[in-house]
Amino acid sequence: MFPPFSKHSLVLLSSLLLLSACQTTRTVTLVGMSDYHSHALPMFSEGEPGQGGVARAMAYLRAARARPDTIVVSGGDTVNKGVPTWSDVYGCVEWPWFNGVVDVMALGNHDLDYGAEAFARCRASISYPVLSANLVGAEGKPYFQVDGKPYLVRDLGGLRVGLFALAGADMQHLVKAEHLPPGTRWTAATEAARAVVEELRGRERVDAVVLIGHQTREEDVALARAVRGIDVILGSHSHQKEELRRVPGTDTYALSPYQYLTYLSEVRLRFREGRLVGVDGGLVKMDASKPEDPRTAAEVARMQAALEADRPERFVEVGRLAAPLRDGDVTTGRSEVGVWATEVWRRAVGAHAFFATASTFRAGLPAGPVAAEDFFGAFPYRNTLVTAKMTGAQLKAWVELSESKRGTDAYSQLSGVRYSVQQGRVVDLRVLVNPAAPERGDEPVVPERTYRVATTEFQAFVAAGYKEAWARASSSQRTEWDSQSLLAGALCADKP
Repeated sequence: MFPPFSKHSLVLLSSLLLLSACQTTRTVTLVGMSDYHSHALPMFSEGEPGQGGVARAMAYLRAARARPDTIVVSGGDTVNKGVPTWSDVYGCVEWPWFNGVVDVMALGNHDLDYGAEAFARCRASISYPVLSANLVGAEGKPYFQVDGKPYLVRDLGGLRVGLFALAGADMQHLVKAEHLPPGTRWTAATEAARAVVEELRGRERVDAVVLIGHQTREEDVALARAVRGIDVILGSHSHQKEELRRVPGTDTYALSPYQYLTYLSEVRLRFREGRLVGVDGGLVKMDASKPEDPRTAAEVARMQAALEADRPERFVEVGRLAAPLRDGDVTTGRSEVGVWATEVWRRAVGAHAFFATASTFRAGLPAGPVAAEDFFGAFPYRNTLVTAKMTGAQLKAWVELSESKRGTDAYSQLSGVRYSVQQGRVVDLRVLVNPAAPERGDEPVVPERTYRVATTEFQAFVAAGYKEAWARASSSQRTEWDSQSLLAGALCADKP
C-alpha cells in the first residue's frame, strides 16, 4: 500500500503538471518553390504527363500562406532566356502574381538573364524582397537589403525565423558581368554566410536560421559543415530531387524540390519554449491530385493561346517517338533520355565513349508527336561536341570522377562504356571494341591503350573537375557538330 501524499507533495505535483502544460510545442512551416524557369504549363516529367504548372503551385502556396505560422519562399531562377518561349515573350510576368503569397525570394543566376534593367523592372513589380548576401555594391555593403539588413527576420508570435540567400561560385560564374546591377560584385559565399548567421544568432536572437538558395548541392553541404548555426537549407540551382535529410556531420537539414514546380518543399520546424527541437517534412508532388488556382489557370491558358498564335514555329511537330524518353534517374543512373542522346552523339563523332552531364537534360519526352518547344525544353543547351584521346587510365579516372558526383547534376549520362560499382569503387570498366561497329560488343579497358573520348564543350571546358581532367587528355579538338542539331536530326529520322 502506497503512503498518502503530503500537502507539500501535492503542491509540488500540481506545479510540475502546470509547468508541463505551459511547455507547449509550436510548429513553423516553411513552404518553398525553386527553379521555375518560366514553365507555366504542366509538363511531362519523370515519365508522367501533367506535372507541375504555375496554377497548381499557386493554389498550394496560397493555401499554405493562409495558415498561421507559415513562411513561403522562392529559391530563384524564375525566368530562362531562350527556353521556354514563354520566358522570352512574357519575361517575369508571374512575379507580381505571387505578391501576398511569397515572403522572400533568393536571387538566381537566370533571374539576370535579360540584364540589369530588365531585372530592375521585375523587382519593381513585386512586394516581397529579393536577397543575395554576397552581392555587394561599391561600398562593400550587400546590394539587396531589408530595412538595411541583408536578410529577412519573420516574427511569428514571438518565434523569430531568419532567412537569407547566397550566390554560390557556380552561379557567380554563370551570370555575365554586364548583367549585374551597376557597381556590384560578388564576394565569397562562405564568409558572407558566416557574417549573416552571426548577426542573426547574435543581434537578432532568432530561433532558427534558413538558407533559401542559390547554390549547388555540393556547396550547400560544404557550407553546412563550414558555418554552424544554419538549421535548414532549401536547396536550389542544382535541380536536385532530394528529400529532407540531415547533412552528415552537422545539425543542418536540407532538401531540394527538383525543378519547374513539379515538386514543392515543405518543412516543419518544431519549437518548445523557443528552442528548436525537431525538423521534419519533405517534398510535395505537384501532380493532377493537386487543384489549380482557377484565376491563374485561366490567365495561363489565355496567354499560352496568344503565344502559340504569335510564335507558331515553336509549336510545330519536329518528330515522333514510338516510346517515351523518360528523364528519371538522370542524376543517379542510366536515364532513357540520356542513353539515347549520348549514343546519337557518340556515333556522330565516332568515339569509343561519350559523356554528358545530367544538367544537359532538363526533361523527358512522351511518346507520340514532339513539338519544337518540347524538344528544346528537354535539350535547352546548344553545345559543340569535342573529342580527345585518353589512355585507359585517364578514362577510368574520368568515370570515377563522374561516379563521385552521383546524385548531382554533374553526374554523367554516357554511351560506349559500362561498369559496376562495388563499395564505392568503379570495377569491371569496359569500352566498345570498335566505335563504328557497336554490335561487336565491348572489352575491358586497358590502362595503357588509347581511346577516343567525346563530350560537350561545357563538360570539357567549364564543369568543375572535368575541365581539369580533360586538360590532361591529348589531341583535344572541337568538332563541327552541335548537340541540338544532331538530336533534332535523329528525332526527325525516327531513330531513337
